Amino acid sequence: MNQLQEQILNKLKQNAKIEVEDLSSLLNSTCEEIKKELDELERNKIISGYFTMINYDNTDKEVVTALIEVKVNPQKQSGYDKIANLISRFEEVDSIFLMSGGYDFMVLIEGKTMKEVSRFVFDKLATLDSVTSTATHFILKKYKDHGIVLDNPRVDKRNQGNI
Repeated sequence: MNQLQEQILNKLKQNAKIEVEDLSSLLNSTCEEIKKELDELERNKIISGYFTMINYDNTDKEVVTALIEVKVNPQKQSGYDKIANLISRFEEVDSIFLMSGGYDFMVLIEGKTMKEVSRFVFDKLATLDSVTSTATHFILKKYKDHGIVLDNPRVDKRNQGNI
C-alpha cells in the first residue's frame, strides 16, 4: 500500500461519503489519481465496503445490541475458519471476530428485543456441534462507536439536587 492510499483510507475512515473532488483537494492529488487508487483499494478488497453508522438512541426505533462470546472446539484441518464461516452465515450476525482469551469468537448482533437475541443464541448458535459455551452481554448504552463519539442528548436526572 502506498502513501496516497493510506491517506485516502484515513480520510474515508473519518467520512465514507467524502467526494473524490474533496479527497483530491485535501491530498493534493488529481481526481484521476484518487479514482485510480480507490479502484485498486476496492479491487484488492482493502476497502471491503462502505456503511452508515446509525445512532438508534436518537430514533424511536428500539434496537438491542449484544456481544456474544463463543467457545468452540476447532475442526480438524480447518481450525476455526469453518466454524466462523458457519456462524457468519446467520443473518442476525453483524460481525464475528476470532479473539484471544477465555473465548474463541466475539459475535455482534442486533435484535428487536432481548428475547429475540436470546432465541438466536439458544436456537441457532448454541446448538452448533462445535460450540461448547456462550456468554451474552447486552449493550446498555453506546458512547463511542467506530471512532465516532455519539451525541446522546438524554440527560440523566438522578441525583441532580445532590451535587
